Amino acid sequence: MLLFLLQAAAVSLSGVLAPGPVTAATIAAGTRSRHAGILVALGHGVVEFPLMLLILLGVGAVFKHEGVKIAIGLVGGGFLIHLGIQMIRDLRKIGDASYQPAARGAVWTGILLSGGNPYFLLWWATVGLALATKASEFGVLAFALFALVHWLCDLVWLEVLSWTSFRGSKLFSGRVQRIVLILCAGTMLFFGGFFIHDAVSKLLSFR
Repeated sequence: MLLFLLQAAAVSLSGVLAPGPVTAATIAAGTRSRHAGILVALGHGVVEFPLMLLILLGVGAVFKHEGVKIAIGLVGGGFLIHLGIQMIRDLRKIGDASYQPAARGAVWTGILLSGGNPYFLLWWATVGLALATKASEFGVLAFALFALVHWLCDLVWLEVLSWTSFRGSKLFSGRVQRIVLILCAGTMLFFGGFFIHDAVSKLLSFR
């Protein structure tokens, strides 16, 4: 079982370390809050833990349906674009000590970016399903440990990102912070546009 958990951690890290919307959102939030990564990870877990159980129960097949992928892509893409625009608007607030976003904002970001990412859901319907199935073969305890190990990979990486971003924002000028936020906003807009384009392409070819 230990060997399997190590394998699960390695596979999980390969997905966690891949840059994407959650990475960009965590870096952006980290410029304002040192522990934003923990909050984003909590939101991510709100989606991921129930999803693991649902996938194991066979719901994963639903996420492979074209209609579901289209709907998730449109909604998720729209939210990413909204978040990117919001980041651009926040540029003017850099340096304003009174600007402290509510903690629930980072948690909701984790929830919405996870639930609105069709590729995250598809990963769980394929790679994640294989890992969850293997874990369940070892028993309930092994499955619980697998879920915890996978989420801890998210937690540690996102906290490292937010802490590094926070430290950098204190060391560098407001101009550097603006550049970081612009890059993060650009990432959000890119993935939002990509998700919507992909969903519309599927919709046009959907029969």
